Amino acid sequence: MSRRGISLLIASALLPLPVLGLPQAASAADTLVSVGKPATTSSIEGSGFEAALAFDANTATRWASAEGVDPQWVRIDLGATHTISRVKLNWEAAYAKTYRIQTSADGSTWSDVYSTTAGDGAVDDLTVSGSGRYVRMYGTSRGTPYGYSLWEFEVYGSATGSGDTAPPSAPGGLRSTASTSTSVSLAWNAATDNVGVTGYNVYRGGVLVGSTTGTTYTNTGLTAPTSYSYTVKARDAAGNLSAASNTLAVTTPAVPFGSHLRPYASGMLKPSGTQTTIDQKAVDHYKTWKAAFVRQNCGNGWYQVISPDADHPYVAEAQGYGMVIAATMAGADPDAKKIFDGLVKWKIDHPSAINPNLLAAEQDVTCKSVNGGDAATDGDLDVAYGLLLADKQWGSAGTYNYKDLAVKHINAIKQDEVNPATNLLKLGDWSSSGDQYYYISRTSDWMIDHFRAFRTATGDAAWDTIRTAHQNQIAGLQSAYAPGTGLLPDFVVNTNTTPKPAPGQVLEDPNDGAFWWNACRTPWRIADDAVTSGDAKSLAAARKLNSWIKTKTGGDPNKIAIGYQLNGTQISAGSEAAFFAPFAVAAMTDAGSQAWLDALWNKMLATPVDTSSYFSASIQLQVMITASGNHWVP
Repeated sequence: MSRRGISLLIASALLPLPVLGLPQAASAADTLVSVGKPATTSSIEGSGFEAALAFDANTATRWASAEGVDPQWVRIDLGATHTISRVKLNWEAAYAKTYRIQTSADGSTWSDVYSTTAGDGAVDDLTVSGSGRYVRMYGTSRGTPYGYSLWEFEVYGSATGSGDTAPPSAPGGLRSTASTSTSVSLAWNAATDNVGVTGYNVYRGGVLVGSTTGTTYTNTGLTAPTSYSYTVKARDAAGNLSAASNTLAVTTPAVPFGSHLRPYASGMLKPSGTQTTIDQKAVDHYKTWKAAFVRQNCGNGWYQVISPDADHPYVAEAQGYGMVIAATMAGADPDAKKIFDGLVKWKIDHPSAINPNLLAAEQDVTCKSVNGGDAATDGDLDVAYGLLLADKQWGSAGTYNYKDLAVKHINAIKQDEVNPATNLLKLGDWSSSGDQYYYISRTSDWMIDHFRAFRTATGDAAWDTIRTAHQNQIAGLQSAYAPGTGLLPDFVVNTNTTPKPAPGQVLEDPNDGAFWWNACRTPWRIADDAVTSGDAKSLAAARKLNSWIKTKTGGDPNKIAIGYQLNGTQISAGSEAAFFAPFAVAAMTDAGSQAWLDALWNKMLATPVDTSSYFSASIQLQVMITASGNHWVP
């Protein structure tokens, strides 16, 4: 009840005795027959005060009616006719002054077995005599200005005759279908019974929280991030309860997908349409992506994201994408935490041979690390970021201490994947001083929002220095080598002297110095920071890219090519999500690009998931997550 300072009113000892029944303890032979049975009421004050909470054997929960309204009632269905010998009412501060205890055979016609006009709250332990399948408290006059509220409503007696004594089968397949910060939605498979199942009782932590006649239920009034345990029991018309279902553990996420609890910087665009529709399109794409790429191919409790278009079936970049996506989709996917934990186990069990706090970059079909077992910077950045998201979503008190793992991973990145001379990222922990790759950096690794998250998580000011160094390089490269386009190259060389685009193949391809299969991600990575932080440098870089591509294509996303020289010359024809999708995030930063953003969004909606390319599919999904307003920085 929404009230303060209520004291119980004590009735005068001179008031008349009740008309029927005596408020006294009954014999020890009485049997409690009401716990967990289906309950209904004339009204409730709000979520968390349902009728079933007066019959759950828990004096910390209660039923409460609407306030200020007479009459009100709450009733229990015992499932079969019972002889009723005792009723015990444990009132909350809002009690009934005038009320009746009534029984009924059919829930329609009622007979009084007790009545009073002098109720005084506290505990009424009543000896009664009557029979019926239904028992109710019918209040006609409140003892306070509020409503009626019972911590517990206990009915004692015994079933009449032998009747049906066979319980239903236990419900099967209890599962979560959705969760928010304050609710968990459950579903289960129907139970069977020799006569018929009439409903189900839902228990949280062994305490009855609700009843339903169907096979779904949403438990509300929860907090996040908190772990809850659920079971369900079936009941039949005779009141027989089944054994419990499987136990389901659910942790409510702190930032469920679609909640938009972390708003973007002022002025950022979103695709046209209702927010619910936009969110659902992203969820639909996620479901298809998940079906195509999320696997448990190797047992051992591992989850993996397969990479059919990479050199090996499992690469660190894919696992990093998977961790960030799974943590972000919490709430929309009930399996998100399970998948995330399986990816965490994979990360722990596949350490880099150089720094065991990093993830080995490549695994073969037997799930064993290969090619020296060293790490790749891009995968490690997303792994650490995903762990930070998970810590905020679910807390770190479960199977894995996400925060501790994240900090260790971040510190390992700083130690072995950041060049201490330039404060720029190296290609991996395998590159060391004196080798030909030591002063080469991959622009698609320059994840500015990740650096901000690492600074917050560790308190290490070095990440501010690292972030600034990368932002300065972005501005310098755009100004010196792509003044008309803003495009970045796949790789930058000579980072210790005069950084410049790779002059040719330095690691992967003759186009290493062009906007090619690595740098295609940079509009997304740069703009992710712009939309979330509003940082002037990130906004300037993203807007430069957006202005050029919008003009280059005449506002037609179908004309975005596969690769460009830094001067804007097209490298290859065709259309690929890895190239067109990232420009959608850049478009979000420009107030004059609504039509262009909508065209890019619609292009993504019209592009099915390419099940042969985890790369393009994962990039497009993460772009859709950002474009829908669901990307956030832990």
